[in-house]
Amino acid sequence: MGSAISELPSSRTPLSHTAEAGLKIVVVGGFGVGKTTLVRSVSEIRPLNTEEIMTGASVGIDETTEVAGKNTTTVAFDFGRISLNERLVLYLFGAPGQERFWFVWDRLFSGTLGAVVLVDTRRMDDSWYAIDRLEHHGIPFVVAVNRFDGDEARFSLDEIRMALTLPENVPLVDCDARVRSSGKDVLITLVDHLHDIARARELTP
Repeated sequence: MGSAISELPSSRTPLSHTAEAGLKIVVVGGFGVGKTTLVRSVSEIRPLNTEEIMTGASVGIDETTEVAGKNTTTVAFDFGRISLNERLVLYLFGAPGQERFWFVWDRLFSGTLGAVVLVDTRRMDDSWYAIDRLEHHGIPFVVAVNRFDGDEARFSLDEIRMALTLPENVPLVDCDARVRSSGKDVLITLVDHLHDIARARELTP
């Protein structure tokens, strides 16, 4: 994956007058997997975030072994917006990753049409809860593997699908959450997945 870092929008981008449909999308995953980064990189408006500095109170509670450089954490949710085309707008909500904030997830899932599960191959076990809750709520989702520098050779997508026991009908893609074009590709994959599900329902007698 490329190493280019997306810049935050310098000004507020007005919503197009041609926009006809808005989809609520939630980005979920484990602590420190890159959810805030993904929302920030793709949002066409300056995103709302609720990041706070991690203090000594989190020692022994938040597992930071694989994310030693992380010193902030989301305590409520992130919010951003991206227009995929002239008519379709996605409203993005990034969920907090720590277990003590999981009670927020069910509220965020209300009205959600689809979700992105962000995966870090160093901590794939952290993805289980997100997948379980989405399946429980019957929310369609795609899985995006956030490839950090040097991570490309760690596991193949086939190996990750097997490890997560993902059905073949659940899209699984690589991404770099820091890069706008990569994050946008993930969201397009999700929208295509939602479209395929809707078409299949229409064709079902």
